[in-house]
Amino acid sequence: MDRFDRIFELNRILQAARHPVSRQRLQDALECSRATVTRLIEDMRLHLNAPIVYDRDLNGYTYDLADGAMYELPGLWFNASELHALLTVQQLLTSVEPGLLDPHLKPLQKRIGDLLELQRPGFDGLSARVRIMQVGARRSGRHFQTVAGALAQHQRLRIRYFNRGDDRHSDREVSPQRLTYYRDNWYLDAWCHLREGLRTFALDAIEAARQLSTTALPVADEELDRHFAVSYGIFAGTPQQTAVLRFSPERARWVAKEQWHRDQTGQFLEDGRYELRIPYSNALELTMDVLRYGPDVEVVEPAILRDLVRDRLAAALAQYG
Repeated sequence: MDRFDRIFELNRILQAARHPVSRQRLQDALECSRATVTRLIEDMRLHLNAPIVYDRDLNGYTYDLADGAMYELPGLWFNASELHALLTVQQLLTSVEPGLLDPHLKPLQKRIGDLLELQRPGFDGLSARVRIMQVGARRSGRHFQTVAGALAQHQRLRIRYFNRGDDRHSDREVSPQRLTYYRDNWYLDAWCHLREGLRTFALDAIEAARQLSTTALPVADEELDRHFAVSYGIFAGTPQQTAVLRFSPERARWVAKEQWHRDQTGQFLEDGRYELRIPYSNALELTMDVLRYGPDVEVVEPAILRDLVRDRLAAALAQYG
């Protein structure tokens, strides 16, 4: 048995026993030494808050419980890799929005650390050795809690929104549907009652937010998925076209492993280039992604996207005379 197996078995024995269980019986059942039994009992007391007591009169161990009560192992019971993953997720949440969930996550982090220490002493420091580096991230702004609260309670929001694209401000009533963390930034997917349709709002561009008492308009998950998840990137909608991109043999070694879109298809060509096909509805974000590959990519189709990328490259070149 490994350490966790023995803890499970020790818990099962103590729960089932009508009388205190001797140390020798525990040694035999757990297939371990006297010292190991002692360590397991102490670990359960220390890390799992197990009410194990020693009855001197009956020379055995038992749970010290009130009549009818029963001790259960904590619900947070994972193997080492799962615990490490949880610690990493906790660090990710802290990185994307510092301080947001600290009161809730710190007790969880301590419990996870205790369980890791119980399984493999000294392994609870992994999260400190994992770095999550964000580039170009924008803070979610002052209204994250208000937006998240309205979303959780299915209430509408009154927001003042700054549209950076056209440099305009607008006041809107929206029914929150989902919060999306995409490319290091937070977005609110919502039904906009001003435009009478689904829209996406960058949280850092929300200048004011107030939760209303009106119940939010519900939108079916299937419709949300069709609108927000089908097309390329945060600019969602039903795909109108498919982009055909061809990457140089050198860049192909990286791009072939990348996930740009859930419905993308790709293949290596005979000359070593990699051809990637991506459905999209709005060319803006796709164009920015294509431009970052410079001479290592060619837009083959559609012609309108090819022309757009060519014009942006020409404009960039003009900056340098």
